[in-house]
Amino acid sequence: MSKTVADQIVNMLAEAGVKRIYAVTGDSLNNVNNAVRTSGKIQWVHVRHEEAGAYAAGAEAQLTGELACCAGSSGPGHVHLINGLYDAHRSGAPVLAIASTIMSQEFGTEYFQETNTIKLFDDCSHYNQIAVTPHQLPRMLQAGIQYATNKKGVSVLGLPGDLTAQDAEESETSMHFYQPEPLTRPSDQELQQLAALIAENHKITIFCGIGVAGAHDEVVELAATLKATVGFSYRGKMFIQHDNPYEVGMTGLLGLPSAYHSMHESDLVILLGTDFPYVNFMPTKNKIVQIDTKPERLGRRAKLTMGLCGDIKHTLKTLMPLLAPKTDDSFLQSQLEFYGKVKERMQTYVDDRGEKDAIHPEFVAATIDKLANQDAIFTMDTGMCCVWGARYINSTGKRSMIGSFNHGSMANAMPQAIGAALACPQRQVIAFCGDGGLSMLLGDLATIVQYKLPVKLIVFNNKSLGMVKLEMEVAGLPDWQTDMANPDFAAVAAAFGMKGITVNEPENLEQAIQQAFAFNGPALVNVMTDPNALAMPPKIEFKQVKGMALSMSKMILDGNVDEVLDTVKANYKHIKDVI
Repeated sequence: MSKTVADQIVNMLAEAGVKRIYAVTGDSLNNVNNAVRTSGKIQWVHVRHEEAGAYAAGAEAQLTGELACCAGSSGPGHVHLINGLYDAHRSGAPVLAIASTIMSQEFGTEYFQETNTIKLFDDCSHYNQIAVTPHQLPRMLQAGIQYATNKKGVSVLGLPGDLTAQDAEESETSMHFYQPEPLTRPSDQELQQLAALIAENHKITIFCGIGVAGAHDEVVELAATLKATVGFSYRGKMFIQHDNPYEVGMTGLLGLPSAYHSMHESDLVILLGTDFPYVNFMPTKNKIVQIDTKPERLGRRAKLTMGLCGDIKHTLKTLMPLLAPKTDDSFLQSQLEFYGKVKERMQTYVDDRGEKDAIHPEFVAATIDKLANQDAIFTMDTGMCCVWGARYINSTGKRSMIGSFNHGSMANAMPQAIGAALACPQRQVIAFCGDGGLSMLLGDLATIVQYKLPVKLIVFNNKSLGMVKLEMEVAGLPDWQTDMANPDFAAVAAAFGMKGITVNEPENLEQAIQQAFAFNGPALVNVMTDPNALAMPPKIEFKQVKGMALSMSKMILDGNVDEVLDTVKANYKHIKDVI
């Protein structure tokens, strides 16, 4: 029997499989903190910023598939959770957020630090309630846990500080948690129709999202049977790229021309477990089939010939006996040949390593890919880091890669590495950090050191907001207010108690990465990368070329000739991607 509501919360969280709470304690949260201390059942992780705690919880949930927990105290404390919770919710990560708040008798009086948690978290949660009596608490906590784990997203429990000190009321019906795993697939009639559609078309591309997790072999078997190419989204990459002779890479803003080309040259595109958001990269003149576990997603990105609901693994296993193997592989071979040429071009960006204080980021990413463990976990900051990770970090079937791929927030990589290291202590954790992103939550380097987490932070230090700079230039605007006056990140890391290394010369990069990876503890490698390195999208439109030219002209007129010359010099390799 729990003594207090706070004790009851901790016991229920432990029963639900929660291993730790990421939080900054304070006032209304202190009783829960004390209950964690006395129970010994779960760990309290003292982050320096609640946003970092929410990101860490989201990373843990994505990597393990299990419920993770974060918390924030009255008002400002739980407001800080929101960005990380949006990211977790949009990533489908089962996270429970405890939003402790003011004493219940002060509700509605504009009391110190008062917020309306229902309004505050409504847009980033499946379940969002506030308990004000001990009788409510266990039922609400049970509901929140089951919403998060079964609907895959965030639940928020508002928790007045005075409630946690009250005597708990046990509830026989609310102390257990259920996670059924139903098998879903399209009806027999729908699968027969899909098989007939496949039989009618010969040039086929399969495009995979995160929904293919656990279905690698089934997708490869389907591709072999249909002589089809396989493209993938960023979130699908780690699950489908490896041991796949039919893969043609990613498409989308960060992707490659090969996947884009294959999809647009196909007669039939089969979308598997993907809610790929970039409509402009979707083909419009061919037939498209989409299969997803969430029928509400069907057809919202492309005009469909068929929209089917089902788990990818189970659906493909049931579909395969209905298919006749195709013999004509001319489309497949032509697309693989094109993909080979694309990979040759990508290698030219690696071979040209850059120069002092302008190391090419493609070379950095490729070096990390070569040296990283086969089961490494990568976390990616939003922006240019995402580009280099997408194009140069390869799947092995054991690696994991997470980022703010749906929410697109800065500053996610380092705190996600915290959650990854705590959840998977036996695996190497490598964070691709932008200088802008790392600067936002720099204080949580102290969390890494305090908990002795051996994460490896690779800072792509281009002294600018690189992706924003590119966006402005292709829009015909001279980049302005994108430059950054950075500290010496290696020295900052050392001040926190981490190993810090700065790399200025390309020839020193591999040794520095090896040294960081071999170090028994947290390490930060500050790589001075080329601020003018561009990431060309797979579909280059004339208006983008025109915009870049216009931007360069404006910069010349403003007297920034040297910057224009640096940009051209750094990106001469991309000319072959345009002409």
